[in-house]
Amino acid sequence: MNVFYEEEGTFKVGAILADNTTSLQVEAPHGKRAKIKAASVLLRFNAPSLSEFMDLAQKTAEDLDPNFLWECCESEEEFASDALAEEYFGHTATPEEAAAVLIRLHSAPMYFYKKGRGRYKAAPPKALEAALAGQEKRRRQAEQQTRYVQLLNEFTLPEEFKPLLLNLLYRPDKNSLEWKALETACAASKLSASRLLEKCGAIPSTHDYHLNRFLMEHFPEGIDFGALDTSELSDPADLPIADVTPFSIDDVTTTEIDDAFSVTPLTLGSFRIGVHIAVPTLGVAPDSPLDAVAAQRLSTVYLPGSKITMLPEAVIQHYTLCENQLRPALSMYLDVADDFTVFATSSRLEQIRVAANLRHDTLEEHFNEYALAAGNVDHPFGKELLALWNFALKMEAVRGKTNDSNNERIDYCFNVTDDHITICPRRRGSPIDKVVSELMIYVNAEWGKQLADSGVAGIYRSQGGGKVRISTSPAPHQGLGVSQYAWISSPMRRYVDFINQRQLVALLRGETPPYTRESESLQQYMRSFESAYEVYGDFQRNMERYWCLRWLLQENVSTTGAQVIRENLVKLDCLPLVARVPSLPEVPPETNVEIEISNIDLLELTFTAKFLRKVQT
Repeated sequence: MNVFYEEEGTFKVGAILADNTTSLQVEAPHGKRAKIKAASVLLRFNAPSLSEFMDLAQKTAEDLDPNFLWECCESEEEFASDALAEEYFGHTATPEEAAAVLIRLHSAPMYFYKKGRGRYKAAPPKALEAALAGQEKRRRQAEQQTRYVQLLNEFTLPEEFKPLLLNLLYRPDKNSLEWKALETACAASKLSASRLLEKCGAIPSTHDYHLNRFLMEHFPEGIDFGALDTSELSDPADLPIADVTPFSIDDVTTTEIDDAFSVTPLTLGSFRIGVHIAVPTLGVAPDSPLDAVAAQRLSTVYLPGSKITMLPEAVIQHYTLCENQLRPALSMYLDVADDFTVFATSSRLEQIRVAANLRHDTLEEHFNEYALAAGNVDHPFGKELLALWNFALKMEAVRGKTNDSNNERIDYCFNVTDDHITICPRRRGSPIDKVVSELMIYVNAEWGKQLADSGVAGIYRSQGGGKVRISTSPAPHQGLGVSQYAWISSPMRRYVDFINQRQLVALLRGETPPYTRESESLQQYMRSFESAYEVYGDFQRNMERYWCLRWLLQENVSTTGAQVIRENLVKLDCLPLVARVPSLPEVPPETNVEIEISNIDLLELTFTAKFLRKVQT
């Protein structure tokens, strides 16, 4: 005797070796023996043979139309498979015919719901209609996916991919048909998704590829300010006009001019230095729509050739310290003796009219080490610049930073014009840099002290043990050599400065400051700023790396000098670009070498560097 039984959702046949009522010992056609439950048996038969039985049952099942079988059933009632088999064949079904019906019912779960051993129920018409529609949809999707994969394998971008490119590149829906096709094509071609899409012509600009990745994550709603109302910016009417002649010093691309300086002679060789800071907080009220957008952005984002401002252009133009325009300013005046020591300070809100916006590229021709060595700065503001230079030297010495090695570091200016990149090195300790940085350090430290001494909350930066921290408690900044340091001098570019200025303005005007040290909003702004500032900095460095690689291609550089930093890490000459050189022999740091550049990849921002030789200096 043979049996036809079900085991783990699969139909099998076997010859009975032993029948123990509740269980059977059977032998499969290939000779394997197994113990099965008697309840699993669906049919018992003597003929045909085991192998013939399954062949006949499978072939008969293939000829059965599940739709016709479904129409033969009473839709509301359960039924036994052998009853359906008898009705279908018009006679008592043979074992192989009964098995064929079971196989067909089991293989058509959309048509028939299994209710027990050999028992089924026909699917309701609406449920069947929906299931068949879903099946058809999946069939069409499978065909569509196959077509997508075929096109991608030919490096042709399917038309349907075009409106989805940003999502496919940066935020893919891994359940989507397009992503599954892209994933399949990537596996076949052994390429990353971005590389495959690039080969399909979907990334016409590698620059925009990197920029859009950042924007998609951090500015998903775009960088425009929308319909933000900036028409009602107004400043206090009682601000006096300062009797000084200020000038600013900035890079040629700067539009958010936050600071300006003035020098006014006093008696007996003393003079008064004015540091004047733009005051956007006068027109942007706490929790206003303008304040909300600044608090969301937290900082201006810089990248070579472009920037994403923290404040709308209308606000910037209203408060930027542009020349020949009367602008509100938060001023600190330093009364300086003839030995350049400060003997009095005062702070006030006022209006100033900047006489000139000096720019690095033209000022450096007149205000440099050679002019200072000669003791004569040939410039309309030469006397003022010379006084500021001597004051900066004094303040640097007071801070104990005269021999600071950071002054010898090289910074780089990136200028992008019509997709052409110029990268110019600038020594960090140049006279222009030293004057501006020393004055900013002084006012940020002094205003931070005023906030702390008055019990007004502020956000401070401190440094100890090599780690920079940001907190609401004043603490020494060892790197700068000051007792406390609060960013206040760039309120149009950093939201921390904006908050601190808001607190300081309230103090000077005798008003209640918007924030206390325990304010949850102050703590949240501080944490959010720190996180955003780090992300923005990483993005800027990433884009600078991109433009460095573009410069190497643009200038057709195949070999260049470099200096060893440590182990096999080197920094290229004339560029802020570092690389690993696996072939570099063991040499001490600061060794000058020549390397070969190849395989520049603007998508992955990588290149190959090969050691050529050591360079004697």
